Amino acid sequence: MNFAAVLFAAAGLAVAGAAQADAGEDLLKKSGCTACHAVDKKIVGPAYKDVAAKYKGDAGAAAKLAAKVKAGGSGVWGPVPMPPNPAVNDADMKTMIAYILALKK
Repeated sequence: MNFAAVLFAAAGLAVAGAAQADAGEDLLKKSGCTACHAVDKKIVGPAYKDVAAKYKGDAGAAAKLAAKVKAGGSGVWGPVPMPPNPAVNDADMKTMIAYILALKK
């Protein structure tokens, strides 16, 4: 494989990653998550970057977070409970959680 082909493939991956990030961010806004969360600061709930840092290296993080989003919960980030969000479909949730977990602090 020549250098141009490698460079083209790398650029394609970068564009795909950016598109997924945009999709994740758009879905978080559309689902109302940004009323309580922001990328880099605590609002009512934790910052997405803090969530990513907490679960970094945890192979089961996506499943744990999906369960938390669906059922709601409290006590992990403080006393304010997160309401359940059962209406968020699984495909959208997977995209949103992948976006959050990919954030760097």
